[in-house]
Amino acid sequence: MRHALCAGLIGLALTAASISPAGAGSVTGWWGGTWSCNIDGRPAKMKWVPVDDSQTSCNGVTCTTSSGARWKGSFSDNGSRWVPLTNPRTGDRGVYFNHADGNRWYLPRPSGRQSVGWTTWNGQRYRLACWH
Repeated sequence: MRHALCAGLIGLALTAASISPAGAGSVTGWWGGTWSCNIDGRPAKMKWVPVDDSQTSCNGVTCTTSSGARWKGSFSDNGSRWVPLTNPRTGDRGVYFNHADGNRWYLPRPSGRQSVGWTTWNGQRYRLACWH
């Protein structure tokens, strides 16, 4: 029992030590940061921040932690509450991601400081323009 408790505490200490802002800051992507947007004529805000995505798995008393990072996105349409943007995936010319309602959105790599792409709603595409 004492051995298992000690191993568990060591695993916990190793897990805590592996979570650091530097690890979360290692994610790359031009879409990161806070954006002002216009979604089909309405003002909006979008933001993408790097977050820690470390994973810990245990087999008995032995635990392994891998460090990692991912983007956490959110969107506010016309001052409404912030909703999640998920699953950013890069394509040849831009980034695809999903809105909280499950619809797929797209922004191309910016031309200058602005990116003009699209959102979808009920199968229809709508203009999405965002700038830093």
